[in-house]
Amino acid sequence: MKSLRNDAPIGVFDSGVGGLSVLRAIRDELPAESLLYVADSGYAPYGDRDAGFIADRATKITELLLEYGVKTVVVACNTATVVAIEKLRSWCPVPVVAMEPAIKPAAQRTRSGVVGVLATSQTLASPSVARLCAAHGKNIEILLQPCPGLVEQVEKAELTSDTSRALLIRYISPLLEAGADTLVLGCTHYPFLNKLIREIAGPDVAIVDPATAVAKEVARRLGDQRVSSLRSSPAAARFISSAAADDASAIISALWGNSVIVHGIEQHRSNQVTAR
Repeated sequence: MKSLRNDAPIGVFDSGVGGLSVLRAIRDELPAESLLYVADSGYAPYGDRDAGFIADRATKITELLLEYGVKTVVVACNTATVVAIEKLRSWCPVPVVAMEPAIKPAAQRTRSGVVGVLATSQTLASPSVARLCAAHGKNIEILLQPCPGLVEQVEKAELTSDTSRALLIRYISPLLEAGADTLVLGCTHYPFLNKLIREIAGPDVAIVDPATAVAKEVARRLGDQRVSSLRSSPAAARFISSAAADDASAIISALWGNSVIVHGIEQHRSNQVTAR
């Protein structure tokens, strides 16, 4: 493991803008930490891509984050995690924190004994999800619901549109009819649709989002490595996207809740090299 600096940023990436839900949790948990976020929106969604493509993108983005001296990499993408996490951890010289669908806490929480998992097709087809279901589904029923189209809606910041509502009704209704009282958000894009999900599911259905648990794990890793920030004031967040910078700035600003400037990957790399 390489020597890490207290003032180095935490690097976070996702297939697109969904990982901002995780970035927000990290900011809430660790306000003094500098954050560097990469949205691979130029190649989103990952959910229907083949595994080799996803692994290649995850490797390239991790290499990019390492160029900027990050002290931890957070894979804020369930699909990238299930496809590429073992490979990333085999060579990455800094700690790698990853996502997985929150099936375990959902299984512990359900009262009806039926849990619905909303995720991308690639995530649900993974050995990781099969392992989680086998480990925690012995006495309950776990229903896996692929949700094509939802990532694209969030990538356009269409969080309450008629199209988003119709898709969510299509995916959630069969789970409720089957008796699910707990829904797992198995994609980091989906928390941005939480208002609609809550309206459709009703007040008695638990919605489980692992972002807070991931943020606490990041804090634990930094503490164990003794590289937590020494700042006493809030730190900055920087944003990079593989999509057109102007479009990305508008979308990320809307989802982040503040106006931000988003740099293209090559533009940001040039700025970094110049700064050195």
